[in-house]
Amino acid sequence: MASVNEQIVREYFETLGFFVIQPNKHQVAARHKLDAEEIDLLIARPGQAGVFNTPKEMVWGAPELSKVQRAIVSIRGWHTDRFSPAVLKKNPDIFRFAELAVVKEARKTLGAGSITKILCLSDLTASAAPQEETLMLLRQGGIDGVLSFRTMLLELVESVDVAKNYEKSDLLQTLRLLKTYDLLKDGQLDLFTKPKSRKSKA
Repeated sequence: MASVNEQIVREYFETLGFFVIQPNKHQVAARHKLDAEEIDLLIARPGQAGVFNTPKEMVWGAPELSKVQRAIVSIRGWHTDRFSPAVLKKNPDIFRFAELAVVKEARKTLGAGSITKILCLSDLTASAAPQEETLMLLRQGGIDGVLSFRTMLLELVESVDVAKNYEKSDLLQTLRLLKTYDLLKDGQLDLFTKPKSRKSKA
């Protein structure tokens, strides 16, 4: 599943015009990760050396990412869980990719200068108060912004042109076919929504 999550995130950033670098191709299981191994992906916007300001908002999409030049990306595709204060407190390793030592490792590839820290996650808790607390804890932990898989998938669906053949991307080709056969409509992932209950006939 990890490879699927990474493919979605990679395609999303590439669609927005970023170069995407995957520093590590191996999984770490039986030992503590080294600083460099905390990085899932590195992204950089080519050909633009101007000043980029980190968005003030914590929940991002394409408009917020237009202000980002370089970033460390951490991927947490826990699709059966919503991120809440309790989840963060039980999993402090979520914040490790935003630590200074990891940022220093990223600079070996991206060069000197500021680097944004982006967390890609399944979804935030739906309740307003816990969601605000979650975002506050993430910011306090050094994370600049979060991207949900729902946002990434919806924006990818919007970007796919049914008239194009995406032979070089299994993900985009799959989304194209789903749109071609009207399984995805109006930017909504209709394929994954619950069917409406039918009213019983009198």
